[in-house]
Amino acid sequence: MWFEILPGVFIMSTFLVIPGVATAYIHKLSNGGKEKRMCFFPYHWAMMERDRRVSGVNLYYKSKGLENID
Repeated sequence: MWFEILPGVFIMSTFLVIPGVATAYIHKLSNGGKEKRMCFFPYHWAMMERDRRVSGVNLYYKSKGLENID
């Protein structure tokens, strides 16, 4: 019957979803609890470079607030 294929579909979809979810958590752990930032335009890259320069520790994900910038 048609429903005999469902266990295989569930198993395959589970194994296809696991890498995407795991990648999101790995990025979150490696970036100090913040999600990965992506640069689609040169302006985004310039803002990431600014954040890296302003942070004081050369990491874009450890940003300071405006009150802490000299």
